[in-house]
Amino acid sequence: MKVVVFFATGYEEVEALSVVDILRRGGVEVIMAGVDGDVVSSARGIKVQMDQKAEDINYDEIGMVVLPGGLPGVDNLFASELVKARVLEFKSADKWIAAICAGPSVLGKFGILEGEKATCYPGFEQFLYGATHSEERTVVSNKIVTGIGAGASLEFALKLLEVVKGVDKAEEIKGAMLIK
Repeated sequence: MKVVVFFATGYEEVEALSVVDILRRGGVEVIMAGVDGDVVSSARGIKVQMDQKAEDINYDEIGMVVLPGGLPGVDNLFASELVKARVLEFKSADKWIAAICAGPSVLGKFGILEGEKATCYPGFEQFLYGATHSEERTVVSNKIVTGIGAGASLEFALKLLEVVKGVDKAEEIKGAMLIK
């Protein structure tokens, strides 16, 4: 399964790059997709070269999309018609969708959390429209994975690896990275 991580200006670098790093260590093909350019600046001004522009990707070949948090990154993800269209398509096609920190608020605003269980960064709970809020660090509800914030980035990324490659691969990478 191929995975797309959306990068919009103001993304949270730890959340976004932890996912890319751990999934690639696990042998997953990950595309860093620039929502607003080939080089995207993080919330703290770190510029990262994208693999592709988000509009140039064939999403028929993608099995999961990931929305990192960060401000104003989540506002830019929410404002993107492309991101909204892909998220709604993935929900409709029963494909995997993941978001961390303030990212789940975007999913809520897109209307796809109704009846799901989800977590998010404290203060964004009101945007989890229709979801049952959980204070767990990482939550899997049907085919939606949510994470609470940057401090849970590694376990969130390992959960995504488990979804894509299985528990054995996730445990292998966890051990190799000396994660307890």
